[in-house]
Formats: sequence, structure tokens, C-alpha cells
Amino acid sequence: MKTLTAGRLLPVLGTLLAALLCALGPGAGSASAHAALTSTDPASGSVVPVAPEKVKLTFSEGVLLSADSVRVLDPQGERVDEGRPAHVDGKSNTASVGLAGGIADGTYTVAWQAVSADSHPVAGAFTFSIGAPSKTAAKVTTAGADPVVDALYTTGRYAAYAGYLLLVGGCVFAGVCRSSRPVQRIAVGGWIALFAATSALLLLRGPYTGGKGIGAAFDLTLLGDVLATKPGAALLSRLLLLSAAAVFLAVLFGSYAREDGDRTGMERRDVAYGLAIGGAVVAVGLAATWAMAEHASAGLQPWLAMPVDVLHLLGAAVWLGGLASLLAVLWTGEPVRRADVQRFSRLAFTSVCVLVATGLYQSWRQVGSWGALTGTEYGRWLLLKVALVACMLGLAYFSRRWTGRLTDRRPAAKKAAPSARPAQAKAAVPSREDKDTSPERAAQLARQREALEKAAGQRRRDADEGRSGLRRSVLAEAGVAVAVLAVTTLLTGTQPGRAETEQRQAASSGGARTTAPDASGPAEVKIPYDTGGTNGRGTALVRIDPARSGNNSLDVSVTDPAGKAVDVPELEVSFTETRKNIGPLRTSLKRGPAGRWQASGFQLPMAGEWQLTLTVRTSDIDQITEIRNVKIN
Repeated sequence: MKTLTAGRLLPVLGTLLAALLCALGPGAGSASAHAALTSTDPASGSVVPVAPEKVKLTFSEGVLLSADSVRVLDPQGERVDEGRPAHVDGKSNTASVGLAGGIADGTYTVAWQAVSADSHPVAGAFTFSIGAPSKTAAKVTTAGADPVVDALYTTGRYAAYAGYLLLVGGCVFAGVCRSSRPVQRIAVGGWIALFAATSALLLLRGPYTGGKGIGAAFDLTLLGDVLATKPGAALLSRLLLLSAAAVFLAVLFGSYAREDGDRTGMERRDVAYGLAIGGAVVAVGLAATWAMAEHASAGLQPWLAMPVDVLHLLGAAVWLGGLASLLAVLWTGEPVRRADVQRFSRLAFTSVCVLVATGLYQSWRQVGSWGALTGTEYGRWLLLKVALVACMLGLAYFSRRWTGRLTDRRPAAKKAAPSARPAQAKAAVPSREDKDTSPERAAQLARQREALEKAAGQRRRDADEGRSGLRRSVLAEAGVAVAVLAVTTLLTGTQPGRAETEQRQAASSGGARTTAPDASGPAEVKIPYDTGGTNGRGTALVRIDPARSGNNSLDVSVTDPAGKAVDVPELEVSFTETRKNIGPLRTSLKRGPAGRWQASGFQLPMAGEWQLTLTVRTSDIDQITEIRNVKIN
């Protein structure tokens, strides 16, 4: 066994450090910096002496506006806004809408919804009063994306990322290391996944941002509106680039892979250079469709963040997609030369170096401070990703050691015992009896011979200790890589630490208290009830997450006196701010598994002591309403 010298240990430690630093970046699927409301004019919860001419909102990044992006509702719930919402002085991170003249005193509710510059829909609500607070019957309906559409759109986004990794990584592995049928399957599978996911995202984009159901996916009006936006143009550009990628795949795994004997060495080099240039242009173009439409195009230094994002995505694709290609070759048992694996090892190390440089910048841009790394949800997921990538690099070290044991000699087959040779020959050559049997029997014998040959081939492959060990090590790496991509998926839906920190600072200075997050976490209220009828007693546990102004999810669990989950025919929840006479605000609860009722996207427009009203019906005539107080931060 080889010992680690100082010269060998240094690169290993450097690689591990590189991976740790890289993991501080947003990963292949860079996290989305969802726009957050940072201030309003009039301020949330304020009382102004006279009606303002306009209502103005300021966000943490640019937003795309529609005709209903800002709605102002009077105490009776009627709209009093006039005209189409617009940006203030051309600033993309602002929105304003005019108010009708001569509106009366009272409490007004402002409901807003927009699309972040990173392509994600955001929504919220807040209140202000003219003259003095009053009761309000306004109902806020900014529930966000339809749950089915949201699930499909989210799945499509990450299927697109995975497809890109496999497509680019497979092509690079084929061109630099080894081209074979398993690698071709990886690259073509990636192209199919990316094409299908992009087509689905283009159809779902309108319903996703407009809060509509799955039936609106084929609404041509919505599709036309989507194509007029930056994300829609990026998706369409991706489809066009994929048509060029299809031609590239046909050449790479077609005429070029066949090594035509009529082609001279000079001609083959020319084709290789052409493939390298064309493939690089297509790969960079595809990566740019993410950078131009998502978080890199908004916020700090977009002129630098966009090319850095492209490089980061390319580095991840070459590394992880190439790893999948290597695993496919090893898994099928095809012969792989030691030089091929060593070339991929060097290629992967170069990719990690690219990820280091881009990851450091992305870390600073998205997290901003060490405090945000441990004090925000985004930062905690990032730390988990650090641990996973460190584990992956540790496994890569063992793969490198197995690579050093590889030889290009095929394992010699063991000599069969003399008595066994006639039986093997008989199994390999069809006998007269085999020919005289029925077609069904012949097919069965053929399957048996195929199984025997496959088992013999598997034994020969497992006899090569170097390849067997490398296959196990690469499989473990790929498993951890899947976990890394899963965490990255969660990161893409989590607000970055820098944006969350800015919101907290805005809240502490009297800014947009309606959306500022609070570290107190979700609130739980346990409410016993007794409707008086048969099986009318029980307990409802209401969980409000994150129990702060703005967007919340509700989860109600109903149990009987023995603590067993129980279904009830009907359950309703509403919230009222009694001191400012806001509400009741009701939410539509959806029945889940036994005893569970859930809702997402429920908006509470302001912080304070809210009155929670729970109505439970256990039969056609037995019903009760219970009231509790809950603090919303």
C-alpha cells in the first residue's frame, strides 16, 4: 500500500479545502434571491392625516409588474386604486399605483403580487389608515401559485438542471476521456430531460406566476405574455439551443466516434476542434439561459455575477455529469483504460478549481456575513452542503487510489476443469435435441444461456480488484452527489442570507414590518373542543409557520381524547386583529391525511396579537367555535 508523502498530502488537503469553499457557493442550481418588500409609503400600520396620491412599494430587488400587481381595498373591500401599477422613476425594484380622489377615512388594505427578477412569484399585504383606524371587510386573496402547478414547475426546474449536468458532462467525458454506448445514453438522456423539462416550464410559466390552475397551461394568451418576459425569452432560447445540441450529439456519437478510416489524422483533428468550439458555444449558451433570467441578473454586480454563474454551472456539469458517465461505463463492465480514468480525474480537479473561484464570489454575494451563515435558514442548508461535498471529496480521494491500481490487462479466465468442458461446449452449441424442441423451449434455453454468459462476465469483472473497487467508490460518490443536488434544490427555494439580513434591518428601522422574518419560528396553539354530540370531544393543534406577517402556512391536526387522529366533517380557521378591526381573514383549508387540514400561502398583513377562531363540526347538527389569541411577529 502506498503511503502519503507530503507532496501527495498537500494536493489532497487543497482539494478538500477547495470543495469546502465551493460548497459555500450556491451550487449548480444557484439559489434564488426572491424579492422582498423592504419599505412602503404609507408605512405599514401607519395613520396618515390625508389620503396620499399614490401607494409606493420598494423591494430588495427588481420585480416584474402586471395589471393587478398592486390592489388597494377600502374598508368595504372595494378597490380604490386607479391605473396600471408602474415603477417609480424607472427603478425596477419599486412599484406604485394611484388612488382615486375623495376616498373616505378608514383602514385600507394593500395587496401586492409580482414576479422577482429571479423569476419567482412573490406576494403579500399590509394596511394603513387615513384619519383613524376602522373596521375593514377586505379579504386578501394573494395565495400564490396553485399547489399542483407549483409542484410540477419545481420538478421541471430541477429536472432541467439535472438534464444539463448529464448532457454537458456526458459530452465532455466522451470527447476528452472515452466515447462508448453507456456515455452516449447519459448524454442523450440528459438532452431528452432538458428538452422535456424546458417545454413543460414554458407552458407552466404563465399559471405559475399568475396563480392559476393546471388547466391554464395551454392558454395561448398567457403563453404570449410569458414569451414577452425575460424568463420566457430565456426558455425559448434554450429550446433553440437544444436543436443545435441535437446536431452536436449526432456528430459526436456518430461519424466522429466511428473513426472513419478514410479520414486522415489532420481531418480528424479539424473535426475535433470544430466539435470542441461548437460544443463550448452551445454549453455556454445553455448555461446563460439560467444566468440571464434568474438571480444572477438581479442584485449586486449583475455584470460580473452572470458570467460567474455560467462558469459555476459549467464546472458543476463537467464534474458531476462526468462522474455519472464514468459510473455508467464501470457499471456496464465495458473495458476502461487507466489513462481514461486519469484524464477524468484531472478534468474533475480543474472543475473543482473553477468551482472554488466562482463559489467564493457567490458565497459573498448570497450570504454576505458569517452571522448569516449560522443565523439564517439559507446559511444552515449551506453548512449541510459543505459537509456533503467534503464527504464527496473524501470518497474521490479513495477513487483516486483505486485508479492507481488499475491495469489495462484484462483478467485471465480460470481454466475450466476437464469434466466441465464438455458441458460448457454443449451449452454453447445447440444440439439436435435443442433444434427439435418447440419454439417456447428453444427460447427458454436461449435465456438460460444468456443468463449463464452474463453471470460469467460478471464474475470476470469482479475478479479485477481495481475496477471493482473503483466502481464501488464512484457509486458512493454518485450517491452523495445526488444528496448534494437535493440540498441545492432546497437552497433554490430558500431566501438567501443577505436578503434575509437586509429584511431584518429594514424591519428594525421601521420599514416593511409586513414581511420581515423573525427567528422565533412557528407558533402552535392547542385548542380542546366539545361539540356535545357523539364523539364530539377532541383537540385541535393549530400550527402557524413561520408565524410572522406576510406569507404563512397552516397545519391543523385533530385528535380524539385518546390522542388518535380523527376526521371531522368540517373545520374552519380565521384570524382577526381586534384592536385595529382587521378581519376576519379566512383561509381555505384542504383535507389531508387522517385528522390533518392544511393551507399554504395564507397572508397575515401585519404583526400583532391576532385572534384565532376555530370552528369544528362533528355531525350535521353538532358544531362549536373556539377562540384563542396568537402572536404574529
